[in-house]
Amino acid sequence: MDFPATALFSHRKNLASPETYGGRAMFYNKGETNLVNCRLCFRQCFIPEGRRGFCRVRENRKGELQSLVYGRPAGLQIDPIELEPMYHLVPGHKNICVYTASCNFRCKHCHNWHISQFPPEEIRSSLISPAEIVEEALKQGCRSISHSINEPTVFYEMMLEVSRLAKKKGMLTLGHTNGGMAKAPMLELLKSLDGVTVDLKAFKQEFYEKISEARLEPVLETLLTIKGAKKHLEIVNLVIPTLNDEMEDIKKMCRWIANHLGNDTPLHFTRFSPSYKLTHLPPTPIKTLEEARAVALGEGLRYVYVGNVAGHPANSTYCPECGKKLIERTHFIVLKNHIKDGRCPSCGEAIRGIWS
Repeated sequence: MDFPATALFSHRKNLASPETYGGRAMFYNKGETNLVNCRLCFRQCFIPEGRRGFCRVRENRKGELQSLVYGRPAGLQIDPIELEPMYHLVPGHKNICVYTASCNFRCKHCHNWHISQFPPEEIRSSLISPAEIVEEALKQGCRSISHSINEPTVFYEMMLEVSRLAKKKGMLTLGHTNGGMAKAPMLELLKSLDGVTVDLKAFKQEFYEKISEARLEPVLETLLTIKGAKKHLEIVNLVIPTLNDEMEDIKKMCRWIANHLGNDTPLHFTRFSPSYKLTHLPPTPIKTLEEARAVALGEGLRYVYVGNVAGHPANSTYCPECGKKLIERTHFIVLKNHIKDGRCPSCGEAIRGIWS
């Protein structure tokens, strides 16, 4: 994800070896000689007995696929919901974010590489059940539970149960994903989610291959699946100098979003800062982010933000019809919210989102 993580507890050196914990995984097929075919994400890994998938956390134990991170979060992090970023889902409330070790991408720019790029035995975690996670969220006064920081696909089973339990307690639920989950598990998960933030890292297959060791097409399919399920969707594009900052590609991306997802889909252009294997690159110039936003608005997108630039005017939400500032933000902090019953108080325009 695009913002460095801090947590309620630290995350180096595990408290137990992987053999001492784990839970039965979902979405896999068992073949001959105990070979399993994981069906959770786009990789569809074939995993021999005793081995793990690309994600490092799903292990074949005698022909049964086990999740090594079920009930083993590496952190529970409390932040404003805007940090996800999720700007159109009950602004300003406290959210608790759940995360674990590892990821199914290998992004060279990952700001949370110290969590996402390690197997579970190298990341400190605590034994906490999904029910206890929900109880802690309520105890801390949080209105929502998100699954983020690392890629939540890799702890799918825990995310699914947490979300189901949270909905029963009247909480909002969401996930922040790279979009690499397969369609069947995504559809099952969406039954228990209110909103999803998706990282659309670039609009070029070449970027996905070279920078993330992934593919673009499954991400686009995930976006269409979320749209088809009529769930609230926001998109993040981390703009990285020299890698995905060509305005022609950004224009193509914005046009695709408008045509396939709707021009009222919130889009966040966020600022890159040197990290992990891309420390040789400079931070994104603010001018580049502003130019990208202008391109998006020119393609008809109605809610376009500049992220990771504290105090920028495009942190705030404006009515796309009359231009009134509806939600005033400084970075991730909501200062004022003028939206009334989901509408602009000046012109009555309906504003896309979940407001109560």
